[in-house]
Amino acid sequence: MPEISVIVPVYRAEAFLRKCTESILAQTMGELEVLLIDDGSPDGSGALCDQIAGEDSRVRVFHKENGGVSSARNLGMAQARGTYLSFVD
Repeated sequence: MPEISVIVPVYRAEAFLRKCTESILAQTMGELEVLLIDDGSPDGSGALCDQIAGEDSRVRVFHKENGGVSSARNLGMAQARGTYLSFVD
């Protein structure tokens, strides 16, 4: 079980999503999971989330209809496996 779950609400984030996730995954914390919550983004963010998850097993992706950042965070919290939660948005 990961110690920290990092929840990233994603909406129109295609331009900076890769750099964001690379920064999170480069942390020295060994037991880490990253939850990318695609909040119905109209750009290519959802596909990029899937691509990033395919490259690193610590990343999980959830796609949902647009409901706003609070809705995305709530989904992330419901799916988190870590002892501690962190949010990056």
